[in-house]
Amino acid sequence: MNTIKYRLTLMSFLEFAVWGSYLVSLPLFLSNQGLQDYIYWFYTVQGIVSLFMPALVGIIADRWVPAQRMLSACHVVSGLFMALAATYALVVGDGNVSFGPLFTLYTISVAFFMPTIGLGNSVAFNALNRAGLDTVKHFPPIRVFGTVGFIAAMWFVNFTNFQTSYMQLYTSAVFGLIMAFYSLSLPMCPVNPAKGNSLYEALGLQAFALFKRRKMALFFIFSMLLGVALQVTNSYGSTYINCFSTIPQYADDWFARNPTFLISLSQVSETFCILLIPFALRKFGIKGVMLMSMFAWVLRFGFFGIGDTSSGIWLLVLSCIIYGVAFDFFNVSGGLFVDKETDSSMRSSAQGLFMIMTNGIGATVGTIIAGECVVNKLVYAVGLTAEQQLAGWRESWFIFAGYALVVAVLFIFLFHDKTTAADKTDIAEAEESAAEPDGFVSE
Repeated sequence: MNTIKYRLTLMSFLEFAVWGSYLVSLPLFLSNQGLQDYIYWFYTVQGIVSLFMPALVGIIADRWVPAQRMLSACHVVSGLFMALAATYALVVGDGNVSFGPLFTLYTISVAFFMPTIGLGNSVAFNALNRAGLDTVKHFPPIRVFGTVGFIAAMWFVNFTNFQTSYMQLYTSAVFGLIMAFYSLSLPMCPVNPAKGNSLYEALGLQAFALFKRRKMALFFIFSMLLGVALQVTNSYGSTYINCFSTIPQYADDWFARNPTFLISLSQVSETFCILLIPFALRKFGIKGVMLMSMFAWVLRFGFFGIGDTSSGIWLLVLSCIIYGVAFDFFNVSGGLFVDKETDSSMRSSAQGLFMIMTNGIGATVGTIIAGECVVNKLVYAVGLTAEQQLAGWRESWFIFAGYALVVAVLFIFLFHDKTTAADKTDIAEAEESAAEPDGFVSE
């Protein structure tokens, strides 16, 4: 019996357990250390490193080092530096953690973690193709166990109360090092060494020729715009829920004291929504699926803005349920769409480019604006009472919802999924451009 799907399932579980150990709960630890004004920088840096690290590592995996070995190497470095970040916090003691050292160690860790998401996709797509299995049909059930791993890690740090301490960083490091060793057991991925003297070919920059196709260019641009929303609730969701515990009427609410668990319902929703992706793509196409995601982001933020941990808890739970559509119908479907639209010789590079536009440019711009221009001014301004901070949170969520609505409306009118005669011409030109040795566009 073919066991490849089970092996990829475990890979997916471990990959996202690394991230789930700290992504949602990290703001609680930072707030306890008096670093709440710097929260957005810890999420912004994920976007900054995603501008170049996934593409660079993807090119190396396409050209010289098999993807499964690059996946292992990246997890070794990422896990070690996450462990060093935790050790720094342990050594200096509670309340003495400084932004500079912690942020430096954390940044190096995430710089090597972010490429592993695209690499994991490449390893999975390669293995499924070699086994003669349809990626659209078989990848989502594998990917869903990544969400299960994310949830398991979140629940672990919540119920051990690691959510408020550096122990969440140690948890991530352990998962990462396990993943590093396991990656070496995965099927060998092919490399395509560049031929000739073209630096353009040698670096695998053909993926950028996808921008010559109108449909792909618009897809990547809107992926960037939607990527602005990706890390907002990860950055501030747990601290928002936790703020209810500082207000007398909500102080005894169970969910106010277990924010990581409440946010984890978002990932529970993902496990079901991922399984709907093959049907949704066949039924509605990439445009329909992306639109569902965009309007889901509107509701995700909007319900956050009007809910609370008491009588309004159902609105927060509904927001978490909607998150599955908001995140997966964009992120997972987008990865599948890019894989279907690109040649296997630049699979890792194309996935890296998708990461640049979403978790790179989009998430970087989004977290900076959300943190510096919205949350720090409306919530963390000096002298605000707990009630005023709550009002600031609500206003912030409505601003984010309005942004997502504008993007959705623009997408309706500008993006067309059907392949026209003009698109076929663009594809031919892009393929010709990808083969040129001296640059991106012929004169």
